[in-house]
Amino acid sequence: MTIKSVILSGGSGTRLWPASRESYPKQLLPLTGELSLLQETAVRLKGFAGAEVDPRPLVVTNEEYRFIIAEQLRQIGVRAPQIVLEPVGRNTAPALTLAALAALEEGDPVLLVMPADHVISDVTAFQQAIAEGARAAAGGALVTFGIVPDRPETGYGYIRAGAPVADTGTARGLAEFVEKPDRATAERYVASGAYFWNSGIFMMKASVWRQAIARFNPDMEAACARAFTARSTDADFIRLDAPAFEASPSDSIDYAVMERIAEAPELGQGVVVPLSAGWSDVGAWDALWAVSNKDADGNAARGEVLFESSRNTLVHAGSRLVAAIGCEDMIVVETPDAVMVAHKERTQDVKKVVARLKAEGRSLTQSHRKVYRPWGWYDSIDAGERFQVKRIVVNPGAKLSLQMHHHRAEHWIVVKGTAEVTNGDRTFLLGENESTYIPLGHTHRLANPGKLPLEIIEVQSGSYLGEDDIVRFEDNYGRTAS
Repeated sequence: MTIKSVILSGGSGTRLWPASRESYPKQLLPLTGELSLLQETAVRLKGFAGAEVDPRPLVVTNEEYRFIIAEQLRQIGVRAPQIVLEPVGRNTAPALTLAALAALEEGDPVLLVMPADHVISDVTAFQQAIAEGARAAAGGALVTFGIVPDRPETGYGYIRAGAPVADTGTARGLAEFVEKPDRATAERYVASGAYFWNSGIFMMKASVWRQAIARFNPDMEAACARAFTARSTDADFIRLDAPAFEASPSDSIDYAVMERIAEAPELGQGVVVPLSAGWSDVGAWDALWAVSNKDADGNAARGEVLFESSRNTLVHAGSRLVAAIGCEDMIVVETPDAVMVAHKERTQDVKKVVARLKAEGRSLTQSHRKVYRPWGWYDSIDAGERFQVKRIVVNPGAKLSLQMHHHRAEHWIVVKGTAEVTNGDRTFLLGENESTYIPLGHTHRLANPGKLPLEIIEVQSGSYLGEDDIVRFEDNYGRTAS
């Protein structure tokens, strides 16, 4: 038996604004430790002894996140990952179908399907549950993991477990999925001991999933198969045929198959394995406070934070010192371009702020001041009428596109490293403390020929400074827009 991790990395995490943005959502952020939630998910089976584990995770995501995900996986030593790029979002059932199709080209592994944005604090307990689920999945079962509830939560869906499954330890039959309950119903669920929170984590053989989705939603299976068959590959990326995939119905793993598996017992038994491993979907800032390490007064901090006479408060400082004085049950989130302050009981209302910002056309919901690109990143340090200042870092061996601008000129000053500059018909090297001027309309390119990061300061001036004022002539990354 071989286990292959399937990581579902869609979603924008708007309830964790302003740290989470549409172009850099919560799964790409280090919220509970040094690694991002995506990276923590990718290494969650490290040291697993219950079966052979394929070291190459299969990530299903979209074009927007592809280079950030590839870079984050490279940082933790993941070699040759398979990254499937969905041209449009179609929920989790088509995503898993694509993963199964990719996995079946190399065998028929047991798929461990995990959202990229969950926290698991007890990895040992998680791996023990996975070992139990893998045994059931290897025998043809479709397995889900039910979180053992520690409170009557109304924000989660629940799973009702049936009778114990023979020779599987704690596994039980999957009786039904139930929607988010009211308070009284949630209290009854928890008291019964028969209900678990729906984790969104699954295990099954790739062939079992494909047979099940073909039975219950043949249009989805056919559309995914057409899109995958007509795919193209680009480095680590698997690009689907867009029109074929867009024809797929949209549905979740739960609705498409798991809730209906009892209708077709010949496809395999539905099984739920209890999981008690410090799980959280980190759906809002109060949930992050709950799973964070805290001081004696219940305060949790990330970044440079000082607490004075404060209790049960979370401060997330992204770029500067934040001092919290006399705060109780508060959430404070600071980023270079926005600050959010909320009572812990009102963190679900963050989505209302995001909705207002979107309605006003504000870019604060879309991207951070620091923007990641396949070649590195830039930080918009300052801006005013007819000028903008950026700090740009180019990774070793990387280069920007060969491009020109209709409405702006640029001054480049090398702060660290060596720059290879194309400016019109000239290509030359610039060292530290040297500079060049790119006139409006000149073809130009910035590259880093060295082995260390290149850092420059760019001063733009002109009548229009938007990122869409780029005409690309050559590009290493298959982009048509910045």
